[in-house]
Amino acid sequence: MAAHLRNPTRNKLIAAGALCAATALGFTGLAAGGASAAAPVKVRADYNGDGYADLAVGVPNGTVDGKAKAGYVNVVWGGADGIGKHGSTTVSQGTTGVPGTVEAGDRFGTAVASDDMNGDGYADLVVGTPHEANDAGLGAGTVAVVWGAASGFKGGFTAANGEIDDASYGALVATGDFDKDGDNDIAFNSHFDESSSVVVRKGPFTAGSSAKVERVEGWHFAGPVALTAGDFDGDGGDDLAFSYDGMEISGTQVMNRASGTWKETWSTADSTDDELVTGDFDGDGTADLAVGNVQPNPEVEETACADRLGGALLTVYGKKGTTLGGGSSCTTQNSDQVGGTAEAEDNFGAHLAVGDLDENGADELLVGADHEAVGTAKNAGTYWVLTSTGTAKPFTGPAFSQNSAGVAGTAEADDRLGAAAATGDYNGDGRPDIAVGAPGEDARKGGVWYGATPEEGPNPPVTSVTPGKLGLSGAQEYGSVLGQ
Repeated sequence: MAAHLRNPTRNKLIAAGALCAATALGFTGLAAGGASAAAPVKVRADYNGDGYADLAVGVPNGTVDGKAKAGYVNVVWGGADGIGKHGSTTVSQGTTGVPGTVEAGDRFGTAVASDDMNGDGYADLVVGTPHEANDAGLGAGTVAVVWGAASGFKGGFTAANGEIDDASYGALVATGDFDKDGDNDIAFNSHFDESSSVVVRKGPFTAGSSAKVERVEGWHFAGPVALTAGDFDGDGGDDLAFSYDGMEISGTQVMNRASGTWKETWSTADSTDDELVTGDFDGDGTADLAVGNVQPNPEVEETACADRLGGALLTVYGKKGTTLGGGSSCTTQNSDQVGGTAEAEDNFGAHLAVGDLDENGADELLVGADHEAVGTAKNAGTYWVLTSTGTAKPFTGPAFSQNSAGVAGTAEADDRLGAAAATGDYNGDGRPDIAVGAPGEDARKGGVWYGATPEEGPNPPVTSVTPGKLGLSGAQEYGSVLGQ
């Protein structure tokens, strides 16, 4: 699964990913136009500093050099025409300067995040490879950083290597400055025997820096399923939110390290198997938390969302001085003015992204339900653009499928439109645009559906960006992971 990530400040809630490549460094594909040696314009997930957000698509099931499921990240360059018309670049463990070796089953690109990890003004790519084998054992996993630069990339850095068999480092990743020292850190998952944990590798990510990981929280017969970062108490620093699930326990927690040790500051016993994202949905300047596809915890009686048919979306609002103390709301397809009809196993809210699409100072939620049926087409998939109507009220907004007017293609069984979501200003007009994955499209080669947000607000026409159009080889389930 992808871990879709946000940082607390408004400009860092815009998602995407990118990698510009120089042939001399071994990167394949087309470099984005307009990159220069000038100081970069700070746009979330703009790896070459040209002022356009770029979209990083993790393809963990992709074939590289004949090695099945070795995995790669394909970066679709943003530009004046958005994504899909400015070329793309493919990065793998076979790319010069990127740590690791191409091996079947590594699944490089299982998790993809974007942040400036060395403070040079360029976004960098953080990539998880949970099935990577190393000297410590099989499936130890790794987390790597690939450095952004005006020319595209300038090599990479191994942030963390699993220390035992099946540690599975890198199945989830999130970034933030959790200790407020000015260096971004990386949170990710770790596994040992019958226990799993959330751990943090602190920055800086430089030669000689400590690679020791710090345990945040752990569980027996359970483990983390989603991570995100945000300033949920308005103190100016990043908190870490995570959901976990297991045989007898599940829930979501927020942890804060401001005092020097990790302390729980908020929790709910409801579980999510899929997604957490951070946004400012009420426009008050404090980060809010959205918990996607909320499901009941059979071990407790209390619940934040009583109606969960097909999946519920729990939104908890931030408040300065207290963690997520601004109230909460639940949204389902049964809520007033929400498109679609709630049905069991729709996966409503399983995939989320955030952006101020109508430029009113408050973020909208881009919501995916990849198991939603469209007519008789099972698992065709649907996405929504939802808006907050108040801190105690459900979100509202329309549903879109490939059968909707203005959306490319035709809804077919198992297309799974909405299996991943991202937002970013891919065409440089100052408004976030949308990207929605459909990994089952074209016999599971996959694709991404892109829509530039028009001046009048969200719900734009949507076109497809596919491996065939990009000239990619070895693609499998393209669009299952979108970097943020």
